[in-house]
Amino acid sequence: MGYEIMVTLRLLLAALLGGLIGLERESLNKSAGLRTHILVSLGSCLIMITSIEIFETVGHGTIGDPARIAAQVVSGIGFLGAGTIMRSGFGIKGLTTAASLWIVAAIGLAVGIGSYVAAIVATGIVFLILVYMPRLEQKVKTTHRYKKVEIKMLDKPGQIGLIASVMGELNIDIRNIEMSETDLNNIVKITFLIVVPYCLKEAEIVENLNQLEGINQIIFS
Repeated sequence: MGYEIMVTLRLLLAALLGGLIGLERESLNKSAGLRTHILVSLGSCLIMITSIEIFETVGHGTIGDPARIAAQVVSGIGFLGAGTIMRSGFGIKGLTTAASLWIVAAIGLAVGIGSYVAAIVATGIVFLILVYMPRLEQKVKTTHRYKKVEIKMLDKPGQIGLIASVMGELNIDIRNIEMSETDLNNIVKITFLIVVPYCLKEAEIVENLNQLEGINQIIFS
């Protein structure tokens, strides 16, 4: 009876710890929320327990590898993480949720093998990161990093895509795009609101953009 109680407690603890992280994701209306995180953690814990039982009952503690099945969780969880990552405009969303699913799987495995302290501490760290790290990131991303750049260029198809590709190679995050006509014939003005990496200089941006065909003028403000 003692073993059954231990298994039950491990499964409940895995569900609880996974649920704590999932609760934070759920509060932000993420695609992978409370239920998903609980199921991933619970499933990982069950797989770990099953792996140990197979090793002890079938292999009699000498034949087989109890980590083999559990190891597949680490790679197999990738399909869930990939499902939460999506392209939004010129950026990517869902990476944090995918990472939280991956760490929840690890927490479930830790609980399954009986490493309670590591699982609880890891849950606390992850929860603090998810709750408080965005505030720190907002302080780091000061308004000085936001720049507006006006580009006057030849009006022809695919121009915005070419500019976006150059900015993407420079790790520039595009937040908004506006296009308007100018007094010049066949010349349009495209205004980008961008987030520029600290180490990137305006001169370097201008130099790379000027390599595109049809660029008439580049103004930062």
